[in-house]
Amino acid sequence: MVETSAADADWFSRQHQRLAANISGFFRGNPQVVERALLCMYAEGHLLIDDVPGVGKTSLAKAVAQSVSGTVRRVQFTPDLLPSDVTGVQIWDAGARSFEFHEGPVFANIVLIDEINRASPKTQSALLEVMEERRVTVDSTTYQVPRPFIVIATQNPVEHGGTYELPEAQIDRFMIRSAVGYPDHAAEVEILTAGTRGMSPEDLQPVVTNADLMRMTELVRGVHLSAEVYDYIVLIVADTRRRADQIRLGVSPRGGLSLARAAQARAAATGRPFVTPDDVKALAPSVLGHRIIMRPEALLDGLTGADVLARITASVPVPDRYSARR
Repeated sequence: MVETSAADADWFSRQHQRLAANISGFFRGNPQVVERALLCMYAEGHLLIDDVPGVGKTSLAKAVAQSVSGTVRRVQFTPDLLPSDVTGVQIWDAGARSFEFHEGPVFANIVLIDEINRASPKTQSALLEVMEERRVTVDSTTYQVPRPFIVIATQNPVEHGGTYELPEAQIDRFMIRSAVGYPDHAAEVEILTAGTRGMSPEDLQPVVTNADLMRMTELVRGVHLSAEVYDYIVLIVADTRRRADQIRLGVSPRGGLSLARAAQARAAATGRPFVTPDDVKALAPSVLGHRIIMRPEALLDGLTGADVLARITASVPVPDRYSARR
């Protein structure tokens, strides 16, 4: 792995600003939501946008996808959707007298999954190997999906009719779980104006090529993490396993790894070739919050995983000194 230089980080930051500006030109919502979505994409993680109907979950996902010139596929999850409708299927070719594999919509750089909790558990689980291993196995034959590969899924947390709750194992596959939230007054006026004029995410033009995005994902892996920052991440993760009065199940090592990768992406987006404790602290609630299973008593008190993470990051000592170089 090649170490990311200061010049590389500067180039990365400029590309990030172009992407964020392009998406924000259409999506008039919380800019932090846009940043989280982009950081997840740079780190080749998967994003779950979880919020009430009508706040722009699908529009945000489409705007992110349209801003990159890679291949994009969208799947509307429904109860009758089959696993083969997602991954692909073998079809008999009479002329060649053999089976031919027809790729499903997961064979794309960015895959939009709309209302992921409406499909059956069998279809949801068909995504697991693809999301984790970035490959599909059909009839004992393995097919690699293209890189970069990012799944952006949406779900509605308030409507439960005809839905199947995502199991913890699948939620853990998502690097970041984010809510969109309601816009402020000025932003909502702009949303109404754009909507009545017929503007849509499909009107956006790509500002980053697929090759650029591929380079950005490689640069993220080269962003420096010092021993002190690694230690800081492990202390935060370990603290979630010690709060037995509030947390039934703490964060796994996979969660710590996701936090480290997301922090690398945040550092590069701000033009730095090294991660600081502030990067870790800023991302901990959105990366680790959905990986915590709260105790019923804590939920009755109104606590969420993000609330507990905020308390943990406030109590875990921040390293006074850390290395900015290898």
